[in-house]
Amino acid sequence: MAERKPIESWLTDMDGVLIHEGVPIPGAAEFIKRLRESGKPFLVLTNNSIYTPRDLQARLARMGLDVPVDNIWTSALATAKFLEDQRPGGTAYVIGEAGMTTALHDIGYILTDHEPDYVVLGETRTYSFEALTRAIRLINGGARFICTNPDETGPSTEGPLPATGAVAALITKATGKAPYFAGKPNPLMMRTGLNAIGAHSETSAMIGDRMDTDVLAGLEAGMETFLVLTGVTTPNDVDRYPFRPSRIVDSIADLIDRV
Repeated sequence: MAERKPIESWLTDMDGVLIHEGVPIPGAAEFIKRLRESGKPFLVLTNNSIYTPRDLQARLARMGLDVPVDNIWTSALATAKFLEDQRPGGTAYVIGEAGMTTALHDIGYILTDHEPDYVVLGETRTYSFEALTRAIRLINGGARFICTNPDETGPSTEGPLPATGAVAALITKATGKAPYFAGKPNPLMMRTGLNAIGAHSETSAMIGDRMDTDVLAGLEAGMETFLVLTGVTTPNDVDRYPFRPSRIVDSIADLIDRV
């Protein structure tokens, strides 16, 4: 593999890399501490759009992970940034939680079900048949379909849950219109995140536990990629993909000395 420049900034996924089912993964607190002491730009990323960065900061703090609000980047923020660039001061009908609605309010969007510019589908634990029906009718009426992330399932202590990508497929089947996904693996999420911390892809690394989102997004954004084996992807899964990470490690603990 071609020689790369030294890593000056780090992006890391959250679930499966730093935490697993609400418990910090060994080495995660030390990795974050080392990043903060180094002064290097970094971001903790998540495709989950349910929570605001402030919510996530509080949740991580309770687990002993000290991550400032400004170092958290979600698919909701990436979606809002995309919409702000595309159509400033627009309108949207949103299916989602506070993470998505707050991000849109912060960029000056009006949330409405009356002829919105966009239908925005985010993550929620209470997908309503009534809300989905409304979204389908608005898309058929001309609203553009945006989705925060393509993840078809999400983790829970009881097992996998249907996630945004699965619900998006339902809407697509009913409308014949596919959404634009703003979150991983879209490199847009990585590039907007890098811009937010003033970092450059050629001197940045992405750490993730999923080949199909984290590694692919980092690769397409031109970053060095590290796959950890504490989440979704197993060593046997890697060869199923036509691309590879720059390096595979057991866990985040193996990368502390790289900072």
